Amino acid sequence: HVLKEVGKTSVLLGVCQMIISTALGYVVLALLGYQGITAAYLAVALAFSSTIIVIKLLIDKNDLEALYGKIAVGFLLVQDLIAMLVLLVIAAGESGGLQSYTGFALVAGKGVLLLALAMLMNHVFKQFFGYLGKPQELLFLITIAWCFFMAMVASWFGFSLEMGSFIAGVTVASLPFKLNLNTKIRPLRDFFLIIFFVVLGMQLPFETITAMFIPAAILSLVVLVSKPFLVVLIMSLLGYRTKTGFSTGIAVAQISEFSLVIIALGATLGHVDEKISGLITLVGIMTITVSTYFVTFTDRLYRSCAPFLKWFERKKVYEQKLTLHAAEKQYDVVIVGYHRIGYNILERLQSKKMKFLVIDYNPLVIKHLMAKNIPCLYGDVSEEEVLEELKKFKPKMIISTIHPLQDNLLLTHFFKKLNKQVAVYATARNINDALMLYDQGANYVIIPHLLEGERVADLLK
Repeated sequence: HVLKEVGKTSVLLGVCQMIISTALGYVVLALLGYQGITAAYLAVALAFSSTIIVIKLLIDKNDLEALYGKIAVGFLLVQDLIAMLVLLVIAAGESGGLQSYTGFALVAGKGVLLLALAMLMNHVFKQFFGYLGKPQELLFLITIAWCFFMAMVASWFGFSLEMGSFIAGVTVASLPFKLNLNTKIRPLRDFFLIIFFVVLGMQLPFETITAMFIPAAILSLVVLVSKPFLVVLIMSLLGYRTKTGFSTGIAVAQISEFSLVIIALGATLGHVDEKISGLITLVGIMTITVSTYFVTFTDRLYRSCAPFLKWFERKKVYEQKLTLHAAEKQYDVVIVGYHRIGYNILERLQSKKMKFLVIDYNPLVIKHLMAKNIPCLYGDVSEEEVLEELKKFKPKMIISTIHPLQDNLLLTHFFKKLNKQVAVYATARNINDALMLYDQGANYVIIPHLLEGERVADLLK
């Protein structure tokens, strides 16, 4: 469903970034003294970004539904599909499938057969959903067994285990019980994610770290700098704001778990030296560690880099299409965030016939509001230009239903500094955050879980 929404952007961004990053990586590797097939393997490995790391970080930041989050997920899915093709080509080359038309047709036929099996089982799962979905333990065991079975079949066909398990994951991702399955699998996923990093560390002898540290640091720097730059440039050409491009680029500024799989496969087949596995592992540890902090402090990084990014900004951008407001541009109330309690507030304001505008950073929410002809604006209140746009509406009241403290503090400070008569209603996660917002000048701060407790107590009474 993500690819349906941002498919064109994700495909263009994913393919263009892969091509340019691979070419750039090959040049840098040649300068470092790596040649031939070794440089080719490493260049391709450096171009991928980590799906599991990025999605975990986006979930932690609650940005999975933001525009840049959707584009990043779509971009990563495209990269995963490219990784499957790379693994397919390597397997075909090793088995001699690329030496003749017959051999290539045989490898391609096996790949089609694997996909056909996955599609058939997807249909079977849907037909028996009523039986599979009720016993939770059975659902969990069947899906895990399906994963191992597809990995085994892929291995029989001469493909990698990762390709089979990836296809198994795609098969169950579109099923009605995927949410229940996610809940069941999360502890297992987090456990093996820890094991993944432990194994990474165990694969790095001290001799490898000392011998490979300088080239690994150079390659890590190339990944951390070039990927965000390329993503900003490409998304700017596609008509997105620099903030959206920058946030997407920062999110994918690391190498992938598939990078390690590709290099490991190359080492197993004798295409590259075992030491190269140590090099790519070290690059993985460096880029994943640094990019995690990059994602955490994206807003601060953007503010620091904004003067240098203004050259990429275009006059007409995609986000402008996600706007619907009256010609006079004046509203009594601005609602920040439509989700959760924003929906109920909007209904009450409509019943009072008050003029209001909703701002949200989820494009699906904005499109929903536009379809209902409700005045709305796509944007993130952590951006100064968005606040300047809101200032033009001359609101008498700001109602923020979002939780991030820094965003609410910035929003409160901006409008109280502009006009002390503007009433600011904010939302906080806890009492300490509420006190900070009151110190900033907020008129009333809502702590949802406390109100929920009071409401339940009133109902019991």
